[in-house]
Amino acid sequence: MSDPASSATTPASPPAAAERPAAVEFLGVTKVYGQGTPREYVAIADVSFTIPDVADHGEISSFLGPSGCGKSTVLRLVAGLEPQHPPTSGTVTVLGRPVVGPGADRGMVFQDYTSFDNRTVLDNVVFGLECRGVPRRLREAEGREWIAKVGLDPRRDATKYPHELSGGMRQRVAIARTLILRPRVILMDEPFGALDPATRLDMQDLLVKLWRDVQATVLFVTHSVEEAVYLGDRVFVMATTPGRIIADLRMPAASAPARETQSQPWFHEQVNALHARIEEVEAAARRIDGDGVS
Repeated sequence: MSDPASSATTPASPPAAAERPAAVEFLGVTKVYGQGTPREYVAIADVSFTIPDVADHGEISSFLGPSGCGKSTVLRLVAGLEPQHPPTSGTVTVLGRPVVGPGADRGMVFQDYTSFDNRTVLDNVVFGLECRGVPRRLREAEGREWIAKVGLDPRRDATKYPHELSGGMRQRVAIARTLILRPRVILMDEPFGALDPATRLDMQDLLVKLWRDVQATVLFVTHSVEEAVYLGDRVFVMATTPGRIIADLRMPAASAPARETQSQPWFHEQVNALHARIEEVEAAARRIDGDGVS
């Protein structure tokens, strides 16, 4: 993760110029739903940011803000998913190429436990490899490796069906199904939001472990300030009406598991500062709504 000497109260400096294209770049991106109709709604306006493709490492960028600030819109624009894609104006690029739709260079994990109910855990995990035409013996061997990597038992769990799993186990399956394809960019839309607090901490530690293994760029949407601070090399703070980025902050590196990190003084300092910032954002949104300004 990021340099411990960095401060979460100082805006992140732009990445140095490099030969490698940015992992993700937004330039003046606006998304308007129902344009030209009485239901017109500006989801995000003039959003610009650059996330570098850090060689042999990758970065985790957390997107934090109140409901309705456009966090998921940003993520789905990167994924190339309709109806968020394409943007109304501006450009979205991944690894130097404009996003024209979904692609194998990106993988997405949603909050709901997406799985094929009629397929076993193993068949769910290897689904992408099957679509790529990987022979059954090879894909199943790799699938069992990934089942173990996400903390499940290949012998006991591989033949189970999704309805036989807990929420945390189903999310582990979803993560394995995404990472087995080794995408360069991983998009995570509140993947741990529905989990109980203890399982959520375990999943945060799992994500850090697997991220170090695949060395990908991760965009992580969350409502949890604690989660954003623990996971993020950077935290993008978003505001509403319209959705926009108001801060790009560097986070100190967490050198211990989530439970230990959350007891450290530096962690509480960063969390308290971000809570105060989010409260300011929400208060401003209430004032705007109260004044009837759209």
